[in-house]
Amino acid sequence: MFNNPPDEEIAERLRSIRTIAVVGISEKPYRDSYGVAEYLDEAGYTIVPVNPHMEMWESHQCFPDLETAQRATRRVGKSIDMIDVFRRPSAVKSVVDQALGLKIPALWFQLGVIDWDEAHRAVDHHVWTVMDRCLAVMHRKLIGAPKGH
Repeated sequence: MFNNPPDEEIAERLRSIRTIAVVGISEKPYRDSYGVAEYLDEAGYTIVPVNPHMEMWESHQCFPDLETAQRATRRVGKSIDMIDVFRRPSAVKSVVDQALGLKIPALWFQLGVIDWDEAHRAVDHHVWTVMDRCLAVMHRKLIGAPKGH
């Protein structure tokens, strides 16, 4: 069984990170990935959209994969602190592989994105991991919503 970190640890992590790659972001405003990314952007995080079928999300350049996103982020003196995953559970292994290869320190699997084995593998490789939770909901609960939310 996989256990998510306690709320206090999640709050500490959310206060310390600045740049979040949103893998599987949608251009459709009614999709959860769009709304969560918009919320996080308004909360002050730098959003790095990752979707091979999009060129832009809002005013942000969209990247086809995490490697390209990490390279571009590093060119401007930043790095991806966390990956927020909006992909089917069958795609989680690939995301974990990329996170490990790129040495991204944290993974967040959104509601319904469940892969016990891959969550354990990430943690075993010292990648801080949350599974089956909504990042926006947890941020609102633990940190507080940005103005307008």
